Amino acid sequence: MAIIVSGFIKGNKYKKVIKINRIMSTKRTVKSTYYKDEKYKSLKPIRKSISLVFKIIVILSAVVGTFLSYYAGRDSFMGGSVVFMYFTIQSNIAIALISVIGAYFLCTNKRISKLWYIIKFVGTVSITLTGVVFGLVLAPTLGAQAWNIQNTLTHLVVPVAAVIDFFVTSSVLIIKKSSVFYVTIPPILYAIYAGVGYVRGWEFAKGINYPYFFLNWGSNAGAFGFTNELPFMGSAWWILLLLVFLLIVGYCYLTIADYIRNK
Repeated sequence: MAIIVSGFIKGNKYKKVIKINRIMSTKRTVKSTYYKDEKYKSLKPIRKSISLVFKIIVILSAVVGTFLSYYAGRDSFMGGSVVFMYFTIQSNIAIALISVIGAYFLCTNKRISKLWYIIKFVGTVSITLTGVVFGLVLAPTLGAQAWNIQNTLTHLVVPVAAVIDFFVTSSVLIIKKSSVFYVTIPPILYAIYAGVGYVRGWEFAKGINYPYFFLNWGSNAGAFGFTNELPFMGSAWWILLLLVFLLIVGYCYLTIADYIRNK
């Protein structure tokens, strides 16, 4: 009788062990399938180190550039307390925060979600807009004073470092090309913000109720007109042009990221 009971107990234990092993195997399979479906790839140690370096450059340059812009006072371009009303500083602060959280993910070896990677993608394209608009549109009108330390940091160093970091981490996840439309959200929100400021008479600079000349709805070009002098065309056309530019840049970034991932 004792032998039968002992055998029964051992048999139950054996069945429990098999059941537990099956459950663990199922969990591993589900986890493996999840990672496979998401097409997630962990960053190699060397890429992590490079990414961390560029994130630090972004964070420090954005912080120092913003501080210097604020300290410069309202008599300078985009200076003083109104500095936070400009897309340049807002996009710098956004990409700096994105980099801080990204650095935390790297240092703690936490898995980066697809949502987070899309946010990083949108932030990268936004800071690209900051650099391109300044370099091709604003700097030529400002002359030599455009390239002071703060403008160089916020309009050149931060955008370049952020773009490089995006491509360094581009092997992590695949972003669908349809996600490119998300890049239009920040500039559209800012255009609305600047429009409200224009109507309500906010001072972006002394006696000026618009942040950038192409968002001056009261110019000779108005909203949809054209002129032979600045801003050359209406604010609505400028906004449309910049949105198209962002979509092209965003699509190119995703295409390059896919190439790097599959390389």
